[in-house]
Amino acid sequence: MKKIALITASLAMLAAPAFAEDVKTTGTAPAEAKFSTVQKDEMFSSKLKGLNVYNRKDESVGEITDLAIKNHQVDALILSVGGFLGMGERYVAVSPSSVNVRYDAKNDKWLASMNTTKEALKAAPEFKYPK
Repeated sequence: MKKIALITASLAMLAAPAFAEDVKTTGTAPAEAKFSTVQKDEMFSSKLKGLNVYNRKDESVGEITDLAIKNHQVDALILSVGGFLGMGERYVAVSPSSVNVRYDAKNDKWLASMNTTKEALKAAPEFKYPK
């Protein structure tokens, strides 16, 4: 009799997760994973973050600090402009099409440039992270 009670209790414990409240999820997972081949000269967000952006006069005008993604595409590059040693800096969001990012194979590094001035970026509308 004790064996039957023990087996019944064990089965009840194993079945308990099946009766647990449904877990809420967002989005839908694809039925099957799709894989890609990635080449060395492809862009990675880790290579963009911290990349200095230079203008045509070879002056540093800002640094890429973040990416804004919308509808599965990069919507804006967030640049840190102005300031010195982290003091007085501010952020601006610029269109990815206004920044030329390229891989310099000869020197094995990424370069970023744009046709603007430090003053124009400092005068641009400030980007503030949503709370």
